[in-house]
Amino acid sequence: MIGLPRVHHRLTDSTNERAKALALGGAPHGTLVTADEQSAGRGRQGRAWTAAPGDALLMSLVLRELDELLPLRAAVAVCEAVPVEARIKWPNDVWVGGRKVSGILVEGRPQDGWAVLGIGINVTAEEFPEELREIATSLALAGAASSTERVLADLLVSFERQLGASAADVLAAWREHDALLGAEIRWEEGRGRGAGITDAGALRVDTESGVVELNAGEVHLQRSRPD
Repeated sequence: MIGLPRVHHRLTDSTNERAKALALGGAPHGTLVTADEQSAGRGRQGRAWTAAPGDALLMSLVLRELDELLPLRAAVAVCEAVPVEARIKWPNDVWVGGRKVSGILVEGRPQDGWAVLGIGINVTAEEFPEELREIATSLALAGAASSTERVLADLLVSFERQLGASAADVLAAWREHDALLGAEIRWEEGRGRGAGITDAGALRVDTESGVVELNAGEVHLQRSRPD
């Protein structure tokens, strides 16, 4: 069952680090690690994830049933669990009102049959540091008051449903929430217009020289909207 057993920390370095240690020790599929606060929380590409104690859902799951669509399943699960309309910015950020409300980080050892899925969701935060105010939001700021435990319960149900969904259903749901479809975007090597994702989860971009597929990296919106 997803979410059991559960280990909760008032303060830890990173729920992903604690979950990885449990995975290495043989923790079963579905083991959940949560925390009120992290001292070394991080997102993709080593970015820090900061949140005041209790303001965010900070969680990691040990998973032993893996497929290449795991990050997509997680993003769809977040969109379906939060009590407000949400969209997905490829590869794995979830937006509400054009600002980031959730981030997803998958780490692990697929060759050894396990991965750790980390999810952070800003729930009750009323303000952010100055450098984040234009790009981050919370459910509370979006007018969707909730508690971290309520969001956690809804997310576990949603994610378990997505784990059992067919690839076709996951891809269809992801595409319904695609924040970049038709948007003008840029990345390190070029720019173009978002054209959806492939069945393997790569981002398709329509450029002047044709459609290219991005398998990793960061993309940014060209128009004046937080990215």
